[in-house]
Amino acid sequence: MKLCILLPTFNNVDTIEGLVAALQPFNYPIVIVNDGSGEAMNAVLQRIENQWEITLIRRPGNGGKGAAVTDGIRWAKNNGFTHVLQMDADHQHCVADVPRFVNAATQHPRSLILGKPIFPPNTPRARLNGRKISIVWVWIETLSAEIKDPLFGYRVYPVTETARTLKWPFIGKRMEFDPEIAVRLVWQGVPVVNLETAVTYHDGGISHFHYFYDNVRISWMHTRLFIGMLLRMGILLGRRFIRRLKVRQARP
Repeated sequence: MKLCILLPTFNNVDTIEGLVAALQPFNYPIVIVNDGSGEAMNAVLQRIENQWEITLIRRPGNGGKGAAVTDGIRWAKNNGFTHVLQMDADHQHCVADVPRFVNAATQHPRSLILGKPIFPPNTPRARLNGRKISIVWVWIETLSAEIKDPLFGYRVYPVTETARTLKWPFIGKRMEFDPEIAVRLVWQGVPVVNLETAVTYHDGGISHFHYFYDNVRISWMHTRLFIGMLLRMGILLGRRFIRRLKVRQARP
């Protein structure tokens, strides 16, 4: 397994440097995709480049998190990496759990490794309720409960399978990307492993979620995926039947 850590970023001025520093002990190649950030962020990234050995991919304009992750995964495939560990640049993900994610990917090399967030007590209830809605829709779209949290950006992608799925031209490029790529990988028969991991809110962390526009995009994404599920229903139900049959046959 050849793994790199992918950090898509847009103006995470106050958090990304600390995150890169915290990732150094693991000694994995770090790929930062700068999604059209401003001058202040460019200065921080220049300082990071001078201090540590990283790969910096510069996008000419802000295309969204999905566009940045797509560029990073394609770079990884072209450079011989088998897996990409994606983390958000706001430093909310538990860095100490990196070995757990890598170990899960090592044991399940063809699987999508998804973080299942453990939120702190001060998490806004509206945010939690919104996640529950997306989770239910994803369960409908995959006809399974394999994906425990489709919105969480802490995950390991198998590069070959993900790059193949990204050839689909209509995958959303912004906040809808994380749930959509997870659903489409499940449609392709990629197994899912879910790992619980803590979320921490740091000072300086910023959210790029636009309440109106991103909710519209996510709603349209779920509409597309629901239609896609209907077109694939026979395949998805057949796959579930085969899995249950194998489980029964494996029982003593």
